[in-house]
This record gives sequence, C-alpha cells and structure tokens, in this order.
Amino acid sequence: MGSKPLAVPFSVLLLIAFVVPALLAGGSGVRDRDDVTDGAGGVYHLRFVTLKPNALFLPVLLRSDMVLYVHTGRGRLNWADENDVRRIDLRRGDIYKLRPGTIFYVQSSLEPEREKLRINAIFTNTEEDIYEPSIGAYSSIGDLLRGFDSKVLQGAFKVPEEVVKEVISATRPPPIVHAAASEKRTKYWDWEARFLKTYLSSTGYLAEGSSSNKKTKTFNVFDADCDFENCNGWSLMVTGKDMHALKLLNIEVFMVNLTKAIVLQGQGMIRVVCSSTAKESECNNTRFKVSEGDVLVVPRFHPMAQMSFNNESLVFMGFSTSTKRNYPQFLAGKSSILRALDREILAAAFNVTSTTIHHILAPQTDSIILHIFNILDCTSCAEEEERIMEEEIEKERREEEEEAKRREEEERERERQEEEEREREREEEEEREREEEEERERERQEEKERRRQEEEERERERGKEERERKRQEEEQRRREEEEQ
Repeated sequence: MGSKPLAVPFSVLLLIAFVVPALLAGGSGVRDRDDVTDGAGGVYHLRFVTLKPNALFLPVLLRSDMVLYVHTGRGRLNWADENDVRRIDLRRGDIYKLRPGTIFYVQSSLEPEREKLRINAIFTNTEEDIYEPSIGAYSSIGDLLRGFDSKVLQGAFKVPEEVVKEVISATRPPPIVHAAASEKRTKYWDWEARFLKTYLSSTGYLAEGSSSNKKTKTFNVFDADCDFENCNGWSLMVTGKDMHALKLLNIEVFMVNLTKAIVLQGQGMIRVVCSSTAKESECNNTRFKVSEGDVLVVPRFHPMAQMSFNNESLVFMGFSTSTKRNYPQFLAGKSSILRALDREILAAAFNVTSTTIHHILAPQTDSIILHIFNILDCTSCAEEEERIMEEEIEKERREEEEEAKRREEEERERERQEEEEREREREEEEEREREEEEERERERQEEKERRRQEEEERERERGKEERERKRQEEEQRRREEEEQ
C-alpha cells in the first residue's frame, strides 16, 4: 500500500539522498554534488564515498565540519588526535561528526564477501569555521606536504634528506586505493601523516580541531527507538539532544522508511509546491520520480510530499539544516494546522462550504512523525502522481512538438516571404536593367540618327559647294571664250 507523508518544513532546508551508488559500477569512488544554499547564507556540500572491501580512503585534512552517515557495509574511521590516532568501527546506520582541522581516513572491511562501505557526508560552514568553496571541504595531506621545498621539510622535521625526497617525489595516488599496501607505501603514508601532524600540532590547529572528537562513539539509527511508527512506515530524527556532537551545528539527520520493512532501495514520487506569492518565472510546482542514486534539495517554506508505490518501498535519509528550532506545519493528518483554524474561516479561504471543509478534516486521524514528516495511508497516490507526471510530460512533449511545428511553419513562411521578396527584387532589377538597356538603345539610335543627319547635311554642303565650284568654273570658261 502506498504511503504519503505531507508536511510544510518551515525554516528548514532538506537534503535527501536515495542511496547514491558508486562513482564507477562495481568499484570504489567518490561522488560530488554541487554546493547548495539554504537561502539564509548557509552553504552545504554533499559527498558520497563508496569503498569496495579492503579499500582505503587516503588521509585528508578537513576544512569544515563533516557529518557522515553509513549507508551500507562496515569499516573503520581513523583520525589524528593531538596525542594519538583514534579509531572507531563503522557499521550500517552509524552517524558521526568530525570537526575542521581533523586528519582522517577510512578503511572498509577486509572480508571480500561483505557489502561495499557507502558513506553519505555533508560539509557545512559555521560562523567560526569558514572554508573557501574553491579550496574544497578537505585537502589531501600528500598535496599539502608536496607544496613545501625539501630543505624546508628536512629542517622542520629533522629527518634525513632521502626520507623527505621519498615523500615529495612519490607519484600522487588516487583518493581511494587497495588497502593491502606494500611496506614501502605504508612507510610513505606513515611519514606523510607524521609530517603534517607535527606541523599542525606545533601551530595548535590540530589540538583545537580534535578536542571535541575524543568521544569515540557513534549514533546508530537502527539501535535507536524510532520517533514514530505505524503500518505505513517509520521515521527517526537525530538532533543535538540525541547526539551531543550535533548540538553546536545547524545539522540534523533523519531517516524515513515508507514501508513495513527496512529495504534501502526502491522508488517513489515527490511533489514540491511553491508559495502562492512566488513568481512563476522563479518557482514552479514540481512533481518527479525518484529512485536509487537520486539526491534532491527541498528549499525552505516549500510544502512537500513523498509517496511510495503500492508494490515498492521508498527508504531515504537526509540532512535537515537549521540553526534555530523548527516549527513545521502539517497540511494533513491528525496534527494538521488546518484543524486549529475556524472552519468558517477555512471555508472562506478555500471558497467552499463549511460542509466541504468538515468532510476534508473529519477523516484525518493519523498521527504525525516527529518534526518533519507525517505518514498517512494513501493507496495508489504515487501511481496517480506518476500518471499525472507522465501526462504532463506527454503534454509538454506535444506542446514542444507543436511549438517546434509552429516555429518550423513560421520559418517556412519567413523563407517563403524572403524568397518572394528576393523574386520581386530580381524582377525589379531585371525591369530596371531592361529599361536601362532600352534607354541606352534609344540613345544609340538617336546618336545614329543624329550622325546620319549630320552626314546628310555635310553631303548637301559638299554638293552645294561642288555645284558652286562648277558654276564658277563654267563662268570663267565663258569669259575666257568671250575674250578670245
């Protein structure tokens, strides 16, 4: 049967992880998620580490507070104290917190048949410890040491030159390696840790950062009593009251299991609703399907609902962020905020009759789940949401196709008009050229006629002159004859 928690998480940002897989299928890896903000100046970074059996996450120096949750598998967390290296065994469901300035590394279980060790971690800034996002939440201790000159390291740590050269000239390893290291590599890691530990202790940074990590005890969500449980599932919220290390942080950890059994897999539907005053260009009501490997962020003041399918489980964990006490308001269930309001006022707000409001509120007898979630029975809600989502996707696809068709038709019409314009311009150009050619031909004919007339005029003049010459010659001949 599907289950549908419905709540408005006021003044809280939810970061929900649905079992993030390894970076590489069948292997170890580290997967990053983009930094997210809570809308109130806080910046948080998510990281997911997967270790195969007998794998080692190499030592790093923390630059921010880190809260980790062990999703699957077993292993050991080791970190540097001012006097010693402390260690604690990790198992599924464990929560632990490390402070800035801590040098830590993680080794998975040696048994090859065991599950991979999967760790979900959140890194956050506090007012006291601010890290630069461009630097990252932690740094490899190898990278830090290799930044110094060999002479500086040799003088600072009083070790032979060949030892320093071995450390700074070694090939940079990947973040995760096989734990069965050679004697030479083990020696290299030991010297590397010793160098950085000595440096940090001399500055007081390591002692300050590690002082609150002396309590080597984890909090396990599966050993704790859940805050709420019914036939539709259970929920647990881990706060500073449950785990002292979280008291000074603005981080809480929660797990919700929308099923009768603990199955860390499955898929479901999520519905997130915007404020009625939000701009449509900046926020839209959203429904989407989630499955293993998905991570989502729910902003503050956004009502949300998570729904499991009738034949599947939906189990997820996450981190809640708030520096103050949260006051979530539930829209449905026995603790619905609507039940506290006058029904006549509600009827006016919804523009319906009081009878309708009575029908809406009367059946709500389910109890709430602690601070954030309210589990209600809702048969086929996820299926209905998926159907609506698919219809919306299909509608959007049709609209996109229609828009593409409209743009294509507009483009064809534009091309047709441009072609007609080009054809008109060609015709006008041809007409202009024809007129110009006719004008040139007319001018040629006129010039030819002018020349012909001039030639005729010259011929007439020449004929007239010739006749005058002959007349004069004839007169001259007659005079000569008369004189004889």
